[in-house]
Amino acid sequence: MPLNKPVRRALHHTRQIQCQGFEREDGLWDIEAHMTDVKTHNVDNAERGGYVGAGEPFHDMWMRLTIDRSLKIHQVEAEMDASPFRHCPGIVGRFRLLEGTRIGPGWHRMARDMFSGIQGCTHLHELLTPLATTAVQTLWPLTEEITVEKATERMLDTCHGWSRHSDFVRKYVPHLYVEEETLQYNDSES
Repeated sequence: MPLNKPVRRALHHTRQIQCQGFEREDGLWDIEAHMTDVKTHNVDNAERGGYVGAGEPFHDMWMRLTIDRSLKIHQVEAEMDASPFRHCPGIVGRFRLLEGTRIGPGWHRMARDMFSGIQGCTHLHELLTPLATTAVQTLWPLTEEITVEKATERMLDTCHGWSRHSDFVRKYVPHLYVEEETLQYNDSES
């Protein structure tokens, strides 16, 4: 179901992120993300010849994680085809610090600590979330012999759908089910 019809408005900005997962012939997996930011109007920018034209990418960035079936990262490659400042591409090599890490619990927090502030690029860092979820979706269920119980143990409490309080857990893996306390969700606090 789409969102409700909005008030009349004019488009100013489009961000697109595309992620893909590829099986390589050497047994590893390439997980790639491509992000563009495009505006419908010219933006003054001395670093880019005076301005970035309407329809021209303000940001055009790529990242590839090469992983194995255990979600261990073997290689990281990042590139910037367009950025607001000439020196921005100088940070791409820092993302190789992820090599040797494993996507899993605590990985996003570790990456945030590694690349926060001047030690990273906000936009490349933002690509890590869809890259990680694309990695999981690409390998699922190839990573192991998946049973409902194994999947539930791995995913338990990672989101609302996999809550230990859910009807799904109660029905299919009742020994992991915990009676839900009354939770209050207040959308106005978001």
